Amino acid sequence: MSVLSIILIIIVAFFAGMEGILDEFQFHQPLIACTLIGLVSGHLEAGILLGGSLQMIALGWANIGAAVAPDAALASVASAIILVKALGAQSISVKDAVSSSIAVAIPLAVAGLFLTMIVRTLAVPIVHMMDSAAEEGNMGKIERLHIMAVCMQGIRIAIPAAALLFIPAETVQHFLESMPAWLTEGMAIGGGMVVAVGYAMVINMMATKEVWPFFAMGFVIAAISDITLMGLGALGVAFALIYINLSKMGGSSNSGGGSNTGDPLGDILNDY
Repeated sequence: MSVLSIILIIIVAFFAGMEGILDEFQFHQPLIACTLIGLVSGHLEAGILLGGSLQMIALGWANIGAAVAPDAALASVASAIILVKALGAQSISVKDAVSSSIAVAIPLAVAGLFLTMIVRTLAVPIVHMMDSAAEEGNMGKIERLHIMAVCMQGIRIAIPAAALLFIPAETVQHFLESMPAWLTEGMAIGGGMVVAVGYAMVINMMATKEVWPFFAMGFVIAAISDITLMGLGALGVAFALIYINLSKMGGSSNSGGGSNTGDPLGDILNDY
């Protein structure tokens, strides 16, 4: 791996760590982080495959109250680096490398919580320093302290990423090959169950009587193997536009004497 690729991967890791807190450009999402690392390392297709698989698992990860979700940023970056290292040895197939990387990603995501606790504990004095700066009216100092605290989150991912990058590819390959089949297959099955839980959580939050028909149509159309992902994406956009237009029609029809339940599309369905 070239020096330029190593530098770019560390930069991606740094931004992924910051985005785990900011949620601005979603660099910490597996699909984005793994794809970028695959791009800068010359393994774009494998990075997309790994990112897509991890993204399905991460759908079920969310912070609920004081419970912190597994660290998607560390899982994405570290597993992508392991994938690149394994493929660099050129003695393992892409499919096996992706499967092994997914199996490693789950424990890494849980281990990332420990690093998160350390960084957030170190950030507590920074908050007190911000309070003092606010009392002084020093806005510039407050901004600098904000940037420092966010950069700490980036360093939290960049340092482990740099450490992994300097591990020889042969060592990573031997590690992946030494993993027993029951472990990799068990982690793959567990990851699939987490995907199902993630979908269930999303559907539970979104599902109403108005959108269930769209869910049903989506699942039926997705089962047609002749439709490509681009075609499914276009149909999804079309369904979203239909829903928006129906909502606008429902809002305008309420003035004509129709029922007004607070849900414009529901009013249309009730009038029918």
